[in-house]
Amino acid sequence: MILKKMLLAAGCAALLAALCGCADKKPVLHVYTWSDYVKPSLVKEFERTHGCKVVVDTYDSNEAMYAKLKAGAKGYDLLFPSSYMVKIMNEQGMLQKLNHDLLPNLGNVDPKYLHMAFDKEMDHSVPYTLTVTCLGYRASRVPDFEPSWNMLDRTEYKGRMTMLNDQREAIGAALKFLGYSLNTTNDDELAAAKDVLVRWKKNIAKFDNEQYKNGLASGEFLITHGYSGDLMLVQTEEEDIAIAVPREGSVLSFDDMVIPADATQVELAHAFINFILEPRVAAELTEFIYFLCPNVPSYELLSEEVREDPILFPPDEVVAKLEMIADLGADNIKYTHLWDAIKAAE
Repeated sequence: MILKKMLLAAGCAALLAALCGCADKKPVLHVYTWSDYVKPSLVKEFERTHGCKVVVDTYDSNEAMYAKLKAGAKGYDLLFPSSYMVKIMNEQGMLQKLNHDLLPNLGNVDPKYLHMAFDKEMDHSVPYTLTVTCLGYRASRVPDFEPSWNMLDRTEYKGRMTMLNDQREAIGAALKFLGYSLNTTNDDELAAAKDVLVRWKKNIAKFDNEQYKNGLASGEFLITHGYSGDLMLVQTEEEDIAIAVPREGSVLSFDDMVIPADATQVELAHAFINFILEPRVAAELTEFIYFLCPNVPSYELLSEEVREDPILFPPDEVVAKLEMIADLGADNIKYTHLWDAIKAAE
């Protein structure tokens, strides 16, 4: 009898522990985004205020993220793709429609940039950051720099320059240099861009999306094709770094917040988006990652130095020459074939 009571007591204790464990289990928000793209202290703040756990997984390109999801990867609740990829994913039924009732901070998004976005009504996506593709350079080592894509033709800097390892960015740079739209589907214009890129390829050290930052900081590279936020971050660590938007024009990109169709923590994902849209949070993010969060009431919370930066807040004449990369549908294959030919060229 005593043994039976002991076993019963032990069983009750185990059941109680299990029930307590279930009660204490926190919901988990699975985020899939670019590396170093959300301030860790803000993630911790969100976890505290919402009684949850945030797990962050990262990718290094839109194509890698898309391929992983198309291959069957599941379990993500929030993604941060670029706008052109958002359009592709939405057309393929990969995204949920957003519930605006759960996003009272939507009104903070800057209409100046929202009108340039593909999803102007924010039905499936909300702008997270915007970036301009620029040229970064070592001012003391490139005294004759001019804000033009023709710097990539300068043979005196051969082997000391890099370009982004991204077909639309690289081909787009050549197209803008030639005075064409970076979304052209004209075969003659694309052929001309190919010739330019093959020529530039002989001058650059490599096509690269990550190492160009460290290389520019160390002096290994003197001129790099890169994203404004990445280049500005390097600039904070090395005062010799200068940044310019090529006068022929360049790429304006949005990275957006979206909820995948198979997300399980839908309300929590909305809560995270709304948290990001708080002016204080948006201002902290802008000053942490050096990509502009297009959030109007956050601007007055930024330091004067940041507010007056012409890369984060480009003047209207620069913005007028920027284009967003568009999904070209069936014509996307033209860029893929062109990129393959450029990569194979000697």
